[in-house]
Amino acid sequence: MGSRYPQLIFGEHARRRQGEAVRSGAWSIDGDPGPQDLTERELALIRGAFQFHLGTVTPHGWPYVQYRSGPRGFLRHLGARTLGFADHRGNQQYASVGNIESTGRVALYLADLPRRQRLKVFGTATVVDEADDPALLERLRTLDDGSRVGATCERSILIEVEAFDWNCARSLVPQYTEDQVRRRVQPYIDEIAALQAEIARLREG
Repeated sequence: MGSRYPQLIFGEHARRRQGEAVRSGAWSIDGDPGPQDLTERELALIRGAFQFHLGTVTPHGWPYVQYRSGPRGFLRHLGARTLGFADHRGNQQYASVGNIESTGRVALYLADLPRRQRLKVFGTATVVDEADDPALLERLRTLDDGSRVGATCERSILIEVEAFDWNCARSLVPQYTEDQVRRRVQPYIDEIAALQAEIARLREG
């Protein structure tokens, strides 16, 4: 757990319930150490993500969570503590966008389910419309391998990371995409097909 995380997350009631654990220094909340720097461990998960959940705060103080997805690597690291992604055209409610413009505070929940890894990222977000910086949106739509985010994108979302924390793997159920399953079982399918062809050849002989 990073030293900035407790500053942002643990309030009076959480600290009271933590009791002796906090008083013994397990989660120090003395002073403000400033934003946490991303390491290669966090960046590896971020760069490989093809989905995450985005939490924002409404002007009325309510949490709001939406799902974001794209080709693997669509959540970009732009240097230092800055992340960004090209925001797809949605249902035109603009709830998350409006919340960001109102409060700026966001939380990202990322998970690598096959490896049972999950990361919480907290930061301050900014909305940049395509008309205001088309080059930025083009940069975010173009992935490292030269491919592009295929959905219609209307704006860029930039996030300055303040803190992050890794969750334990307990209770996280491994899940696999169709492509991951196919790659795992394809060698066996190919082997079965070869055996079936050999059986057919022997029967004909």
